[in-house]
Amino acid sequence: MLRTRVITALLLVAGFALILFALPPLAATLAFALVAALAAWEWGGLMRQDPPARVMYAFVQLLFCWQLAVAAPQLVPVLLAVSAVFWIAVVPLWFRFKWTLSGNDFVGYLLGALVILPTWAAMTALHAVSVWLLLAAMALVWVADIAAYFVGRAFGKHKLAPAISPGKTWEGVAGAVAGVMVYGTIVLNFSPLAGKVPLATPLVVLLLLLLTAVSVMGDLFESLLKRQAGIKDSSNLLPGHGGVLDRIDALTSALPLAALILYFVRA
Repeated sequence: MLRTRVITALLLVAGFALILFALPPLAATLAFALVAALAAWEWGGLMRQDPPARVMYAFVQLLFCWQLAVAAPQLVPVLLAVSAVFWIAVVPLWFRFKWTLSGNDFVGYLLGALVILPTWAAMTALHAVSVWLLLAAMALVWVADIAAYFVGRAFGKHKLAPAISPGKTWEGVAGAVAGVMVYGTIVLNFSPLAGKVPLATPLVVLLLLLLTAVSVMGDLFESLLKRQAGIKDSSNLLPGHGGVLDRIDALTSALPLAALILYFVRA
């Protein structure tokens, strides 16, 4: 099992590096759209859809990506803003009331689009500005996840959401915050992005806290949906790692917010 996980991880890293550093922008956009389509196919599984419906939903997501890219790029900031409202205002209510996805429910399909499409749009927008900017935003989520895991394992006593993800603790969240603050300090002072963020330090700290909190919600949200669907992984597309949604759960919440912040900064 460990060998399978390592091989899959190496292939994912190599493939992602190829997309970022070797492909032209249009090809990278299409690659991100393929990731969105695979995530949409898995979302259909969370809704307990049959295989044809899942394939059709993935195809529809591809069409949406294409239309946004070629016909309505001006709608991307609006989509990112709607995503931010969803994660900050709606998802906490989802946790509170334990809402569920239905099997053949327009709201479920709409919700999937609201989770997946902004992620694709954010990856495309950040990549268009700088490969390093996209990597920095994604790495923030990875740092938060890794720090939360190790701090939670070492010091975790107070459960964050035991009914959703029993292993997560408030101590882990504190570790994620600390890790992101250290990471942010390094990126803003010693990376290719050093000196290129025209924001005051207190505002940067606030935004890092917000991105960390939203990334945790993205992780918990997919965990809740999988628990409600009675499955461990969103799929078996990635041997040893589950599915695409399992790998991008926290990114679906954090990347759109990061891209929205970018739009405001550049404006």
